[in-house]
Amino acid sequence: MTTFGTATAISTATAFSEPSGTATALLLLGRGSDASSERGVECPGDLPAPSDPTLVDRARAAKQKLGDRLFVLGHHYQRDEVIQFADVTGDSFKLAREAAARPDAEFIVFCGVHFMAESADILTSDAQRVILPDLAAGCSMADMAAISQVEAAWDVLEEVGAAGMTVPVTYMNSTAAIKGFVGRHDGLVCTSSNAKRALTWAFERGQRVLFLPDQHLGRNTAVREMGFDLEDCVLYDPHKPGGGLTAQQLREAKMILWRGHCSVHGRFTLDCVNDVRNRVPGVNVLVHPECRHEVVTAADQVGSTEYIISTIDAAPAGSAWAVGTELNLVRRLANAHPDKEIMFLDRTVCYCSTMNRIDLPHLVWALEELVAGRVVNQITVDPDTAHYARLALDQMLALPQTVSVD
Repeated sequence: MTTFGTATAISTATAFSEPSGTATALLLLGRGSDASSERGVECPGDLPAPSDPTLVDRARAAKQKLGDRLFVLGHHYQRDEVIQFADVTGDSFKLAREAAARPDAEFIVFCGVHFMAESADILTSDAQRVILPDLAAGCSMADMAAISQVEAAWDVLEEVGAAGMTVPVTYMNSTAAIKGFVGRHDGLVCTSSNAKRALTWAFERGQRVLFLPDQHLGRNTAVREMGFDLEDCVLYDPHKPGGGLTAQQLREAKMILWRGHCSVHGRFTLDCVNDVRNRVPGVNVLVHPECRHEVVTAADQVGSTEYIISTIDAAPAGSAWAVGTELNLVRRLANAHPDKEIMFLDRTVCYCSTMNRIDLPHLVWALEELVAGRVVNQITVDPDTAHYARLALDQMLALPQTVSVD
């Protein structure tokens, strides 16, 4: 049985947009321009109409013409209309590594968001070109940690005498500039499945961690998996002087959490958990560790995107699951398991607005441009940033028993 509750569909623009001028405001459907931002530049070119009945055939024909020169990556949160053309599906880091493992593919079309395409560019060879079908497909979480803000925060730590024993750790869901910053300061990148190993590594080298940019993954990992207290964690707000913290708080903290979050996972609340338990007796609540601490604490199981998929796959027929992650994935899981009752944790249906920018018209346009010999929307990371970001990524890969999923 496939269930999504008595959900009311809401527009993704309404769900995630904030007043223009705020640090996390989203540019609607690629309109407007902000080249310095993770999530907002105009997409050039004339797109085919979404109503064009030949879009699927056009995409298939373009893929066939490009042959082995093309490799299409599809993130789990992508639309079904796009994911059907992916050569490989997965989480962000798995996809970047898949691209690097195919050096003969000249064009890597990444159906995901900007920071993912950046990671693919960092890990692939100079001969390969990474393409994002819509340049406005970004990540609001990644945007919550601008490089200028993080550099200013490090200056604050130096001023209070805390930087020397602080190890920076950034979640995979961050810009190349942030990954480069972490690499310059002898830190590393982590995913949601290896965050504990990454933090263990960091605490072997310092007294505290500056965790970027998702406060919830940092807090949940430290408290749930490593035995820290909530009082060991402080929240650094880049919009306040000194992060809104005293020098003593910064020096005494074990985890300095950046004030960032996922716009999808952050919407789930304890009320959502209580509501679904009241409505569906015996339901299993399964959530991503990007969810709020109170949600993770109340859930039955917590894990990465790949963990969520494997858990549902292995669940017995007739079992009921309320899943706290992006709706495209939840719907795909529900359709793949009609013998199980799978529902979205929140009654209000909401997609990731930026992931959904990659649609069939954008994919068809990008592929047909490649067939015509024009490379569009290429994602490139400057060599210096790429070098230090690669150091941080390589340090993650050197962790013992690393599982590279997020």
